Amino acid sequence: MKARNQSSATEFLLLGFSSLPEKQITLFFVFLTMYTIILLGNLTIFVIIRTDSRLHTPMYFFLSVLACVDICLTTTTMPKLLMDLLSVKKAISFSACITQLHFFLSFGNMDSYMLGIMGFDRYMAICHPLHYVQVMRKRFCVSLVLCAWVIVSFHSSLHSVLASKLHYCGSNKIHHYFCDIPPLLKLSCSDTTANELVLFTETPLIVLIPLLSILISYSRITKVILKIKSSGGRKKAFSTCFSHLSSTVLFYGPGLFTYVRPSSVYSLDKDIGISLMYSMVTSLMNPFVYSVRNNDVKEAFKKLRDKTHRG
Repeated sequence: MKARNQSSATEFLLLGFSSLPEKQITLFFVFLTMYTIILLGNLTIFVIIRTDSRLHTPMYFFLSVLACVDICLTTTTMPKLLMDLLSVKKAISFSACITQLHFFLSFGNMDSYMLGIMGFDRYMAICHPLHYVQVMRKRFCVSLVLCAWVIVSFHSSLHSVLASKLHYCGSNKIHHYFCDIPPLLKLSCSDTTANELVLFTETPLIVLIPLLSILISYSRITKVILKIKSSGGRKKAFSTCFSHLSSTVLFYGPGLFTYVRPSSVYSLDKDIGISLMYSMVTSLMNPFVYSVRNNDVKEAFKKLRDKTHRG
C-alpha cells in the first residue's frame, strides 16, 4: 500500500484491554463465547430463512441479509481481539489496520442501512398492504440492498483513504481493541481537519438517511395502528415492529455517540464499552430478538431441527 510509505508507523499496537492484564484469559473466553453465539445464531437465522419456503418474503429476505452482515461485522474485529488477548505484543500492521477500518465501516453502515430498509418494509406492509406485494418484489428488494452496499462502500473507502494519508510519527499505541476513526485521529500527528470535516458532515448524512427513514416510517405506522379499533389488532400490529425497533435502539444509540462528536473528547474506557454495544452486542442480540417473539421463525427452526434429527 502506497500510504504506508507516507507514514513512519509500520504497525500499531492495539491496547484496548491491556489495562486488565489479570483478566485477559477470562475476557478471551467471554468474547469467544459471545462470538460463537453470534456466528451460530445468525447462521441459523440465515439457514432457516433460506431453506423454509414460507419465509421467502421481503421481510425475511432482509433479515437474512442482516444476519450475514452481523456475522461479517463481528468477524472484522473479534478474531484479532481474541488473538490479542492471548498475545504479549498486540500488533497490527499499518495496511491491516486500514483494511480493518474499511470493512468495519462497510459492514457497520450496512447494518444501519438494513435497519432502514426493514423499517420501510414494515411501513409498506402496515400502511399500504394492498400495494405491498406489487411494490416489494424480489428485484426491488435486491436493488435496495445493492444500492445500500454501493453507498456504504463509497463511505468506508473515503474514510479509509483519508486515514491512510495521515502521518503517525509519534506513538503507535491505539487505545482501542480495533482500528476505528476516533482513536486513529487522536493518534495522528498531522492535520486531521479534512478527516474531521468529513466525519461531521458526510458521516451524519450517511447515518441519518436510514435513521430518518425509520423515524418517518414509524411515525406513519403509529398513526395507522392507532386508528385500529380493536386492542388485539393494535397489539398484533405493534408486535410485528417490536424486534426491528429493539435492534434500531441498540445499534443507533452507541453508534451516533461514537462518530458524531469531536475526536478530542475520545475516552478509552467509555468508548470501548460503547463500541462493544454496536459492534458485538447488537449482533449477539439480533437472532434472539427476531426469533423469540416470531412464531414463523420458531416453527421453521423446529422444522429444520426435526429434519436434521431424522437425517
